[in-house]
Amino acid sequence: MEPKRLYTLPALPYDYKALSPHISEEQLRIHHTKHHQGYVNGANAIYEKLDKARKEGTDLDVKAVLRELSFHVGGFLLHALYWENMAPAGAGGGAPKGTLAALIEKEFGSFDRMKKEFTTAANSVEGSGWAALTYCQKTERLLVMQIEKHNVNVYPSFPILMAVDVWEHAYYLDYKNDRARYLENFWSIVNWDVVNARLENVLKK
Repeated sequence: MEPKRLYTLPALPYDYKALSPHISEEQLRIHHTKHHQGYVNGANAIYEKLDKARKEGTDLDVKAVLRELSFHVGGFLLHALYWENMAPAGAGGGAPKGTLAALIEKEFGSFDRMKKEFTTAANSVEGSGWAALTYCQKTERLLVMQIEKHNVNVYPSFPILMAVDVWEHAYYLDYKNDRARYLENFWSIVNWDVVNARLENVLKK
């Protein structure tokens, strides 16, 4: 019987120093190896719990287990997207081009307007969460999504084109409680090539 597959921590597409000074080496290393790894471990532990209960025929608090699995899987997936939609300092930022730029102009009127709405959504997350730029395939429109924790207020099946983590563990070492300054600097390291490629892949389907 083929071994069951587990979640594993994805490697970063750059080294731990690459995002400095916007995100320090220490901040990035802890975020990746401790927090992201924690969601990997959490998801795997839930699958093991499910397997054990099914094998032994014991009961589970299914509601609680599935809620916890949703949390860890959401954390795993969002972090993977987040690492990829950032670029080393000096190689990212600026304004998007191509298909993404055209769609932003069509939906928001300007890149500045999209940036404002996205930043406001990220800044106003109550507690811990994310902001994401998504695409609604039904209406063919871009949409900003404000996520609480990793799994609340998510639009099912909407592909995420860009995500920013606004849990304090994403920025506290560098910015303390100044989420606004962290977000301002985030725009300097957005990898627009990756975001545009994600959009174009969605549009091909």
